[in-house]
Amino acid sequence: MSSLAIRHDWTKAEIEALFALPMNDLLFKAHSIHRETFDPNEVQISRLLSIKTGACPEDCKYCPQSARYDTGLEKERLLEIEKVITEAKSAKAAGASRFCMGAAWRNPRERDMPYLTQMVKDVRALGMETCMTLGMLSKEQSDELAKAGLDYYNHNLDTSPEYYGDVITTRTYQNRIDTLTNVRQSGMKVCSGGIVGMGEKATDRAGLLQQLANLDQHPDSVPINMLVKVAGTPFEKIDDLDPFEFVRTIAVARIIMPKSRVRLSAGRESMTDELQSMCFFAGANSIFYGCKLLTTPNPEENDDMSLFRRLGLHPEQGPSADIESDTALLAKANAKKDKATQQFFDAAAL
Repeated sequence: MSSLAIRHDWTKAEIEALFALPMNDLLFKAHSIHRETFDPNEVQISRLLSIKTGACPEDCKYCPQSARYDTGLEKERLLEIEKVITEAKSAKAAGASRFCMGAAWRNPRERDMPYLTQMVKDVRALGMETCMTLGMLSKEQSDELAKAGLDYYNHNLDTSPEYYGDVITTRTYQNRIDTLTNVRQSGMKVCSGGIVGMGEKATDRAGLLQQLANLDQHPDSVPINMLVKVAGTPFEKIDDLDPFEFVRTIAVARIIMPKSRVRLSAGRESMTDELQSMCFFAGANSIFYGCKLLTTPNPEENDDMSLFRRLGLHPEQGPSADIESDTALLAKANAKKDKATQQFFDAAAL
């Protein structure tokens, strides 16, 4: 039984002091906490599917799905339930324990709710955990999804309150907090994190983690995304973040939210195996798995399983790949590439 105290009163100064630790000291502290709260060699695997792509009215400066930016992304309607379930079955067969469904909306419309609740019921019937990210939710919509059996709801804070206005103007920080409150009150688990590498300062990364850690209950999953710069978005030419700053963000998240799953999310396509291994040592113990994350690239299944084998890691469900399995995983991943363009995932091709 872990003896760690769970805190909700972190100050900005305390968190900035963690970021300022020598890297070896920070990693030792984070990894020690990680070993106390989790199997250090287990990684939870989720698959993310875009069930409705593009034409979002929001102005998030990092997002190719915004209708305000010309990124070459064609909008798509809500996917048919049968196609979603087919992909969920494929995800389960590939080792995913959680299936996440994302729609490019400001918020769901009432006419969409019956389809969404049925998707949840059908995916849960496969024996998988379910997660959705649909934008802002009212309390009534949260209750409806919870009643259908939705396990997790993802709604990221994205960045610190101070930098938020430089990233998004079409919804407020409080709007995001309100949605997280609705989700918790409905009995669902919260998946909430942010994006780094958007031109923010180190104090903003500390501020983001402070907001997450000081919620009444820590998020069950904390996705840490590295900005994927997409042509046509306002952030396409922003300077790259030092990879070590990304590792520091993972480590500090693990220290101040010791019992949360910390997820390596967007940006893994450009990360070296060595960088990812540092993140796992620092306390990351969840990934998204498969060829695309909504509309941006992600490492193929064979790459992940091969890395797991080399590091001695194993998925939460099932064993890691052995050498013989790598060939089969490679063939499967290459087949999936035929359904995607270089930049965007064609959900309708499933």
